[in-house]
Amino acid sequence: MTIDKMVVRFKDKSIMKGRTSDFSLDKTFFHLKLLSGEVVNVDIEKLKAVFHVKSLTGNKNYKCLYKDPILWGGNKVKVQFFDGEVMIGYTPYHISGNKAVLITPADLQCNNKQVFVVTSATKEITFL
Repeated sequence: MTIDKMVVRFKDKSIMKGRTSDFSLDKTFFHLKLLSGEVVNVDIEKLKAVFHVKSLTGNKNYKCLYKDPILWGGNKVKVQFFDGEVMIGYTPYHISGNKAVLITPADLQCNNKQVFVVTSATKEITFL
């Protein structure tokens, strides 16, 4: 059973950090074990994005450049969130009509390994 490290960002700008073993693109919720040890249910529709991370501490001073080509990553896309954040990465999925899309950021040095983007939190997703 894989236990993924995650940073969960909600549409209301709140953040949770923890681990999960039952996250799936097909579900409407998952369980997150917070750093405190408490286990909470997370409603995916309330989210902006779920960041599968290398480290739960990260580096707040690092600014992702999104310039790395990821040949195995699929189609290159630009994600514009309603809150103004912009992310560039790759997705193997067809985006139109999906409630969510999995993005591999185009910066292999950043803390994010993959990002599950909830499309209702986006202003626009465009192919590059």
